[in-house]
Amino acid sequence: MASFEVIGGNKLKGDIHPQGAKNEALQILCAVLLTAEPVTVSNIPDIRDVNKLIELLADLGVKVTRNAPDTYTFQADDINLEYLKTDSYVAQGRAIRGSVMIMGPLLARFGTCMLPKPGGDKIGRRRMDTHFIGLQKLGATFTYDSQDSFFHIEAPNKLKGTYMLLDEASVTGTANIVMGAVLAEGITTIYNAACEPYLQQLCKMLCRMGAKITGVGSNLLTIEGVEKLGGTEHRMLPDMIEIGSFMGLAAMTGSEITIKNAQIPELGIIPDTFRSLGVKMEFQGDDIYLPAQDHYEIDTYIDGSILTIADQIWPGFTPDLISVALVTATQAKGTVLIHQKMFESRLFFVDKLIDMGAQIILCDPHRATVIGQNRQIPLRGISMTSPDIRAGVALLIAALSAEGRSIIDNVEQIDRGYQYIDKRLNAIGADIRRL
Repeated sequence: MASFEVIGGNKLKGDIHPQGAKNEALQILCAVLLTAEPVTVSNIPDIRDVNKLIELLADLGVKVTRNAPDTYTFQADDINLEYLKTDSYVAQGRAIRGSVMIMGPLLARFGTCMLPKPGGDKIGRRRMDTHFIGLQKLGATFTYDSQDSFFHIEAPNKLKGTYMLLDEASVTGTANIVMGAVLAEGITTIYNAACEPYLQQLCKMLCRMGAKITGVGSNLLTIEGVEKLGGTEHRMLPDMIEIGSFMGLAAMTGSEITIKNAQIPELGIIPDTFRSLGVKMEFQGDDIYLPAQDHYEIDTYIDGSILTIADQIWPGFTPDLISVALVTATQAKGTVLIHQKMFESRLFFVDKLIDMGAQIILCDPHRATVIGQNRQIPLRGISMTSPDIRAGVALLIAALSAEGRSIIDNVEQIDRGYQYIDKRLNAIGADIRRL
């Protein structure tokens, strides 16, 4: 288990380039299974979850060529379905959440898939019903081996287009269903579909491969199935979660940072949400300039009542930045209610912030009230453990702003979602040492 030793209190200064989007990568990489032709993908982040998925694809028979540090060509022209029955595949599938998205492509193209219960963050229940129900409506059949936590999925007569209303606007669920529907017979209509930029990117890539999808960017997708898909080239967006993390980092540490090539039109309300916490920023072309701030103040509502920041489905505020918004508020002036609706364990990391001196009331598993200290009482360094990717980076931001030395254990969790984060932050003035 690796750890970070962090000496807090340094002000950072300089440019930082966001990595490619992790959540987009997991969808795009699974989509290469839909064609026997080469697919070249660039701006792929070099992070644990993505690298593990690439290894899984290679072991499944996908030819993987690394053309540059962030660019790969994939060709799935000789898939070995027998690999799905091996212990190695079970271990790989259980290690990452993204493995669930091989279901749609394999069912659409080969009519079969086996899936161990996928891994991922320990942030509460993460049901997969949307994936399974959607694929069932397309004609797949499921059996579940509860003893081995293993799903057997079959569609021997090819998937068939249909109408469906999703029970939740799941991003990965929508992606799985879309990838199944593009090769299904007939027309599929998906209502209450997710419409995040990552899902839009997947649909645009599939259309370049020959798919027929309309309604991209809305919650109503119509897909006319085609016989086969071809190859393409695709470049991934910068990671909006990392961009939001840098906004919080700049405010907490009083740093002057420029986020380069941020694809601002794809960020939704992320900038305005951090502005509501008092974070100043300027858009300079496609860069985001964050000036050094000695103090920042949380907005109130027009009638003076306490601000609430809650996660919502897109285009609302993404759940993956709730942890960062919470930690950013701890040194602001004012009070905010943080409402994390989706996962019941995502706020449990706040006990570490309280140990550091933050004023937080955990109301219940979903809500926390943060009383900002306006830098009057700085956080203090402590030893702590990263419970998941997003809480891990929130604790790293807290440690960088704190007085003294902090130790963060289990930083493999942070590595799952943030590429070389210690080296990149050290390059602009942080003091982080990997132990």
